[in-house]
Parts: sequence; C-alpha cells; structure tokens
Amino acid sequence: MIKHIVMWKFKEEAEGKTRQENLDYVAESLQALRPIIPEIESMEIGQDIGVGRDTFDMVLVTTFDDAEALERYQHHPAHKAVSAYVAQVRTDRASVDFEFERF
Repeated sequence: MIKHIVMWKFKEEAEGKTRQENLDYVAESLQALRPIIPEIESMEIGQDIGVGRDTFDMVLVTTFDDAEALERYQHHPAHKAVSAYVAQVRTDRASVDFEFERF
C-alpha cells in the first residue's frame, strides 16, 4: 500500500474567494474525486485547527494499492483539474509518499 500525504498553505485571497472559501472549495473538489477515480482506496481531508505553530492550512491523506495506482490518480484529468486550481490559490505545498502494510 502507498500513503500519499499533501499539505498546503493558502493565500488570503485568490480566484475571487477568501482563504476559507478556497479551503472549503478545494475540500469539496477533492471529495468529488472519490467516486470517479477508482484507484483511491481511502481519503481524509482536514483543515488546521489553529493550535500549533508553523502549520499548513489543509492536509490530504490518501491511500493506494501501489505506486502505479498513485501515478494513475495523479494523471487522471479530474485530479489534474483540482491540482491546477490549488496551484492558483496556495502559497506553499509539501508532500510525502510512503509504503505501508495493510493490517
């Protein structure tokens, strides 16, 4: 199994929306990928609750059967559309992909 984790910091305003509006829009857009991209085994999306320092605004945690499934997800046109929008509204991005065993 592969776990794919992505974190973003969002601009205060972008694409005619506030930061919170973009956070909500991106979360909804990501959730909409689940039924149309079969490679997604699981998906969690969270917004930072404002407790820590040096935090990101949003995190996406997805799981895939293998690296090939992750690659198909990343090249899916629906994912590319969401990713292109996020690129317009974010200031920073970090990600990590790692293998794990399903129990």
